[in-house]
Amino acid sequence: LHQQAEQTCRQLGRTQKEHEHLLQAAVEQAEGLEHSLRSAEAVLAERAAQLRDAQAQLSRNKLLMEDLRGENRRFAMALQASELKQKSTEEKNQLLEEQASALKQLIGKITPASLIG
Repeated sequence: LHQQAEQTCRQLGRTQKEHEHLLQAAVEQAEGLEHSLRSAEAVLAERAAQLRDAQAQLSRNKLLMEDLRGENRRFAMALQASELKQKSTEEKNQLLEEQASALKQLIGKITPASLIG
């Protein structure tokens, strides 16, 4: 019995040491996983901040695009008004040129007759 008790005690000691090694390995693995988790959380937090910044930039860009579209519409309307004014001016110039030509012809007809008369 004494011998069996010593053998059981030694077996328990070996089992206890194995369990301590397994427990130590599990603790080290858990610490490694915890470190990995903290690193992943830090990366995710950084990416989330980058995404928030990108979202804010997109919102600003969207507002700028809307402003530019409004400005573009105003420029288009101003250009259209300018083109209409130019067309009107060209038509007036054409009319004035025709009147000037008619006056020159009239003067050309009147001048020789007055010189002869």
